[in-house]
Amino acid sequence: MHRVTALVRPGQSTFELACAAQVFGIQRPELPAAYTFGVCTEHPGPVPTRAGYDMLVTDGLEALTHADTVIIPGWLPPAEPPSPAVADALRRAHARGARLVSICSGAFALAHAGLLDGRTATTHWGLTAELAARFPHVRVDPDVLYVDHGDLATSAGAGAGIDLCIHLVRRDQGARHAAHIARAMVMPPHREGGQLQYTAPPRPAQIDGTLAPLLDWATARLAEPLTVETMAARAGQSARTLTRRFIDQLGISPGQWLLAQRIAAAQDLLETSDLPLDAVARRSGLSSATNLRRRFHTALGTTPGAYRRAFRGRTAKGPTPVEEPTP
Repeated sequence: MHRVTALVRPGQSTFELACAAQVFGIQRPELPAAYTFGVCTEHPGPVPTRAGYDMLVTDGLEALTHADTVIIPGWLPPAEPPSPAVADALRRAHARGARLVSICSGAFALAHAGLLDGRTATTHWGLTAELAARFPHVRVDPDVLYVDHGDLATSAGAGAGIDLCIHLVRRDQGARHAAHIARAMVMPPHREGGQLQYTAPPRPAQIDGTLAPLLDWATARLAEPLTVETMAARAGQSARTLTRRFIDQLGISPGQWLLAQRIAAAQDLLETSDLPLDAVARRSGLSSATNLRRRFHTALGTTPGAYRRAFRGRTAKGPTPVEEPTP
């Protein structure tokens, strides 16, 4: 079991904490148990929140010594540095290999502790200028939803904390596990930000507006030679109009969306089947194993074989298939 511990402080923002608790703290009977979730604070006892009530937190900083992931769900006011005890606990957790994750203003706690020096990080758009000014050794990216270095991860505003938490589940447990949690939360498994993130998005669980029937139709036909023109004809409009509607509703073009769905379908097949790569490529609409490898590497920074080795055993039964040589 992967142990996730959230570090809270007086004046705690409840939504940022809830983002982490909703993803990591709920045991869903349809999924194998993967995480335990707890909360700690520097001085155990009642912790005031910004919502007008107190939380009773019984665990102190010693809880961080056992955590696999430490989450800082906001840090207000951001100019106030952590106490020496908190900063030291964060640095020791990172030094022993724990993953440190901040949501929204939580990036300031990591920066105060010196853990973001020389790293790219993000925070709420209203705080990025302050983060950059206070910590000139941190490379602040104001455009992305989150930044994940593996050992350290930061998210933009509170809602982007959900994006980051689901991304971490995807990295830990695979695309299907993460997509199930996202659907339960009525969230897209991934939102496009200012740049391509770690993994391509599966089909959003719920999309407002008239594109939803078209997306359902296209998702059911990924193995066919779909194009933007094919989708536009299905929608009874020009390719230019369809592109404009996609950008308005989803923030990406039809071609980007279609490629993302095909990569997501390939991820699912790699996780849950023994199909050879050529068959995975054909069924997901990526035409060939060569194209699958190329698209996979560009989108995910890994090979289909490496992805299958990482996630195959977690979602399917039977022996792990023999993998293809890495080109």
